[in-house]
Amino acid sequence: MGPDDRICYCYDVSFRKLWNFAVSKRPRCASQMSECLGAGTGCGWCIPTLKRIFEAARQGAGPAELDLTPEEYARARRAYLDAGEPRHEF
Repeated sequence: MGPDDRICYCYDVSFRKLWNFAVSKRPRCASQMSECLGAGTGCGWCIPTLKRIFEAARQGAGPAELDLTPEEYARARRAYLDAGEPRHEF
């Protein structure tokens, strides 16, 4: 996925916005990533990815790589929603 691809579909938050938030605001815990335009507060699908971004930024690593294409990510989100499983949590 590229920097301008959506991570949070509910609030249309891109990887770039989330990464820049994590680096510049330096949240103390992963759940504070939701302060970036509400990411993670909708369906919950993006929470595991928000955690990865948070950890990579906290460790001073480069941007967390996502091994999926935007289309694969969107399909995986749709499957998550269709399954009706419990919402991901921080």
